[in-house]
Amino acid sequence: MISTIYIEREVAESARYEARLQQLLARYPDAEQISCERYGEVFNRKAQNFRLQKLRPSLIVARKHKGLVLPSPPEYRIGEGQGYYFSHLFNCLYDCRYCFLQGMYRSAHYVWFINYDEFADQIRQRAEQGPSWFFSGYDCDSLALDPVTGFADFALDLFAGLPPHAHLELRTKSTQIRPLLARAPQQNVVTAFSFTPQSVSQSLEDKVPAIDKRLAAMVRLQQAGWPVGLRFDPLIYTQDYHEQYRTLFATLFESPDHPLDAAALHSVSLGPFRLPKGYFETMRNLYPEERLFAGPLKQRQGMVSYPPELEQQMIEEVEALLLDYIPLASYFPCRVPEGA
Repeated sequence: MISTIYIEREVAESARYEARLQQLLARYPDAEQISCERYGEVFNRKAQNFRLQKLRPSLIVARKHKGLVLPSPPEYRIGEGQGYYFSHLFNCLYDCRYCFLQGMYRSAHYVWFINYDEFADQIRQRAEQGPSWFFSGYDCDSLALDPVTGFADFALDLFAGLPPHAHLELRTKSTQIRPLLARAPQQNVVTAFSFTPQSVSQSLEDKVPAIDKRLAAMVRLQQAGWPVGLRFDPLIYTQDYHEQYRTLFATLFESPDHPLDAAALHSVSLGPFRLPKGYFETMRNLYPEERLFAGPLKQRQGMVSYPPELEQQMIEEVEALLLDYIPLASYFPCRVPEGA
């Protein structure tokens, strides 16, 4: 999967990262290894083509120096307390056409920040301040590249030693749940699975596991005692979106083979499709033939989204369908600030 690995000189020369780095290199013994001073000299080069690099991304191993743990947006909440996000990885194994990362980054290469100990120090400091939520799936999928990064074991060990009021969300479209099933469940770690309707997933979510496989992974975690959540974000418009989401919810909650226990869900959220104008233009230039970007979209307040009336209609209709299955107490809609 990975044929080229860039390694920051500081990482290569530090005994602190030696064990984790050697595990990576043993996994890819035939990969070309290239030294660099800082990851940005590779990742932030001008005249890169995200679309072409996505076909065969390289891996950059780096140390993150600043911005390790940041405040999350106010609307990004699924419980009480302060919200934070952190990114051990830039970019994603999957190729979802609506993903904002394509508009934010010049490069499709993966950047793996190997200095987990420094992430842990900052998370502990913030957890000591009171109830808190930490979101790990903002710039990547939390679990998709876990066989490479070993992130899940690090995160589970860390949060096992934190106060119970410190919570972690692992947001994913992956079925890489072995690290969780290998240990006792932790009630302060929620694995949140993202879904779109079948037709949307097939057309816009390249490499993402099928809905039934993700559903089976969720059920296995539920049965093992792990808290799990559902994320329907972003809502994607199609002419028959109402029926598409009705079918999706029926699949998730009425499956004869893998029915979710709706009452046991930790949290469920949904949110509208929105992209910063600059990101949208970059993505449209990358994929000019993509029908998603030619849909009923409108620019407002520097964002590109569906027209307000359509957006509100979608939220209300899909929300009504969803609340037929789940208790209101577990529902956390992504509220967009007024005027945005």
